[in-house]
Amino acid sequence: MKLDLIVRARDIVTMAEERPSAAAMGVFHGRIVGFDEELDGCSATREIDYGPAAIVPGFIDAHCHTTWWGLGLASVDLSPARGLEELYATLAAEAARLAGDPAGAGAWLNGTGFNHKHHGGEYPDIERLDEITGDRPLYLRHVSGHLSITNTATLRLAGALEPGFADPVGGKVVRDAAGRPTGVVEEAAQGLIQGMLLPYSVPQIVGALDAATSRYAREGITSFTEAGIGGGWIGHSPIEVEAYRQARESGRLHARAQLMPALDVLGEITAHASDLAGTGRGRGLDLGIGAGFGDEWVQLGPVKVFLDGSLLGVTAAVTEDYCGHPHASGYLLDEPEAYRERVRSAYRAGWPLALHAIGDAAIDLALDLIEECRERYGMNRLPNRIEHFGIARPEQVRRAAALEVAVTPQAGFIGPLGDQFAALVGPEREGWLYRGRSLVDAGVLIAGSSDLPVADNNIRRGMQSAVDRRTELGRVLGGAGEGLTAEEALRTHTEWAARATGTLAERGTLERGKLADFVVLSGSPLTAPDIAALEVLATVVGGSHSYEADPRPA
Repeated sequence: MKLDLIVRARDIVTMAEERPSAAAMGVFHGRIVGFDEELDGCSATREIDYGPAAIVPGFIDAHCHTTWWGLGLASVDLSPARGLEELYATLAAEAARLAGDPAGAGAWLNGTGFNHKHHGGEYPDIERLDEITGDRPLYLRHVSGHLSITNTATLRLAGALEPGFADPVGGKVVRDAAGRPTGVVEEAAQGLIQGMLLPYSVPQIVGALDAATSRYAREGITSFTEAGIGGGWIGHSPIEVEAYRQARESGRLHARAQLMPALDVLGEITAHASDLAGTGRGRGLDLGIGAGFGDEWVQLGPVKVFLDGSLLGVTAAVTEDYCGHPHASGYLLDEPEAYRERVRSAYRAGWPLALHAIGDAAIDLALDLIEECRERYGMNRLPNRIEHFGIARPEQVRRAAALEVAVTPQAGFIGPLGDQFAALVGPEREGWLYRGRSLVDAGVLIAGSSDLPVADNNIRRGMQSAVDRRTELGRVLGGAGEGLTAEEALRTHTEWAARATGTLAERGTLERGKLADFVVLSGSPLTAPDIAALEVLATVVGGSHSYEADPRPA
């Protein structure tokens, strides 16, 4: 039999119980057809021997923000600036560039990647921003994604300076003691600014997906879950799914996408009285389209619900005040009863839950909602999830296990952000931060994710962080006892991520019949002294290369 592709390597790590390793793998029509002796007598259109390299299942990033990051690639990168004066100089240079560009008339000044840790914990002064920008609208995104920085001109356009202006539910325009806006806009209030930019056109989103997922391929990512589309402050267009379809059809989507609709996208639907868990009413999409709808390239996932804010922005809802921030314990983005009505309505319409909950107070609510929905309506077709699970008390870990909840703590946060996190919660709660070992030991399913662009999507670095938990300043976050083994770290981005996304039948391990999605690495993550130091040599999706560091002749 002539196959499409046969690959060989010193170690093919399948992550499958029946055949954990191999030296050769065959591919036909985008799927794996056999290993080693099963390929005897077979030839292939293309045969590649990667020699001492290792092949592992394609990496799955179970929570990221692809369009946001892709669009941001055209914005001013604020992350290299150290100190506010350097930041102001960066913004002044961009303002001058726009002023000198005929196409820049009326254009916004957009920046991304701001982190106050690089500026002594300070935020830009709105008066300085006004001096730099004048009447030009300004939109600077904090690295957390949960707050933005803007100028007076933009606040005026948004109506935030009008008499009687009230903050929207779930957010605020931050003001000083005299009631003057500081330029910081938190959580759902970011919609005031984004509303002036939205919706992005389908071609803009397609371009962003092309730019972003071509970079995903370089990191070995073959599948990802987009954590919020279509509405709220996280979406980019009410027809965002169409952009994914066009990107796929035009060859500009370089990894498989699972899409989480934002809760705001779901509307009231009425069906037969025996449907929708016997109520005839629910919150969903017309025509009964729901989680799992789509194909192997673009598919709908659970509904995304924001319960609280961010740890970096001190808006994640916690039960004890943040260190250094007396009387500050974050906040839920709506009233618990309002969440109950909307979440139950979506769940009984068939939508599994993906609940953003970072602080332990928000995790309490998330667990309550999942338990109530399960008791009333049973399990849905995909696992229920808690996104981030950032500050989790011990009893919450046990409860998550009992409720069969999948969680997505970002190990990749530990290096660049771990020291900030530890300072905010103090030594008594440090062990609750972005847990690892204690989750595995309790039987909680961990799905590996980057939350790009909050942190980068170098999956190898994230896996190494899951093992050693070392921060930039050398702290071992939560203690060495929270570290995973190398094999467990790899499973978080392969088998376990596939389980959490409901796609294990097709991906997550290398087995006959599954999609031929895999990564070629310079060595095995199971034995490498530093997983982060491994190089991605090639990424293959459905038997075709989405990336080759050194293209081999056909």
